Amino acid sequence: MDRLGSFSSDPSDKPPCRGCSSYLMEPYIKCAECGPPPFFLCLQCFTRGFEYKKHQSDHTYEIMTSDFPVLDPSWTAQEEMALLEAVMDCGFGNWQDVANQMCTKTKEECEKHYMKHFINNPLFASTLLNLKQAEEAKTADTAIPFLSAEDPPRPTFDSLLSRDMAGYMPARADFIEEFDNYAEWDLRDIDFVEDDSDILHALKMAVVDIYHSRLKERQRRKKIIRDHGLINLRKFQLEFELRREIKRLQEYRTAGITNFCSARTYDHLKKTREEERLKRTMLSEVLQYIQDSSACQQWLRRQADIDSGLSPSVSMASNSGRRSAPPLNLTGLPGTEKLNEKEKELCQMVRLVPGAYLEYKSALLNECNKQGGLRLAQARALIKIDVNKTRKIYDFLIREGYITKA
Repeated sequence: MDRLGSFSSDPSDKPPCRGCSSYLMEPYIKCAECGPPPFFLCLQCFTRGFEYKKHQSDHTYEIMTSDFPVLDPSWTAQEEMALLEAVMDCGFGNWQDVANQMCTKTKEECEKHYMKHFINNPLFASTLLNLKQAEEAKTADTAIPFLSAEDPPRPTFDSLLSRDMAGYMPARADFIEEFDNYAEWDLRDIDFVEDDSDILHALKMAVVDIYHSRLKERQRRKKIIRDHGLINLRKFQLEFELRREIKRLQEYRTAGITNFCSARTYDHLKKTREEERLKRTMLSEVLQYIQDSSACQQWLRRQADIDSGLSPSVSMASNSGRRSAPPLNLTGLPGTEKLNEKEKELCQMVRLVPGAYLEYKSALLNECNKQGGLRLAQARALIKIDVNKTRKIYDFLIREGYITKA
């Protein structure tokens, strides 16, 4: 039994031949009695009478081909699909590029056929409208698609809104950094010339085909994001709030709390415990670095005045008359997450922000690697800060094994 069927013109979109595992080229054979999955054979394996498991050479079959007219007697179904694919790849209006990709039609033929049958065709217009309405009805309750607007938001580069939207630019319907962002680099040095050998020409065409497949994947991912509303700031803010509330309720359940009155008491006690823990932590950090007992006592009296609501007493001073600065608070400072505990203690003690410490550390490490060792005088020449701070940083890096003495 012979029947006609159409598939994509891209061989990689079809299953391989079950006989020789090669990509199927039209026309090819589909067994009408085997499957699912469908059983496909190329013409060579079919003529050899290839048999495999339940498949027999006398089974009825279908001839799969798109070499037949659909809308125009001079255009085959395969050329129709190639035209649509070329317009999608090259963009509407770029008819010369479309014709170059198709290879079988001229620029004028491509433009005339596309405008006549896909733009000005009333049958297609009504069909596409029905399909669009059906798609909107299907996704109305499940997704929040991006819709065109007269004045879409235009967040500036690296702004908070731009980061929240993952770099999406609504006015252009593009991302600042696309999926497979450097796919075009593979084409920058390709140039088609007349004296190319057949093999070289085929290799260049293969690179172009690979590039087209990467563009298709980029568009596929973008379509998923657009159709399912995956960049919707308000939607994900709500999701974040719900997750946080669920986590809080789970914490209540773990603590054995079953009503909101007990939950309020639990929150109050938790806040009190957290404040006491912070006070103990701050006190232990200060006592670790303040060696002057009188300055320590003044600091304690000053904190007691603050806790009791009174104005703080005279600022603490050591016996030498110099003010003892408290350790630097690293909370929220950039680069803190890159430090280990000992490096955090060093930055607190010498009152050095993490970013500057990391820069000085990198400079000293590079110089030590170049020279095979480092002297304190060399470190002071590299780091133009207080010599006492430089000495502490230098001694710390020596002690921790980051650098060696010259």
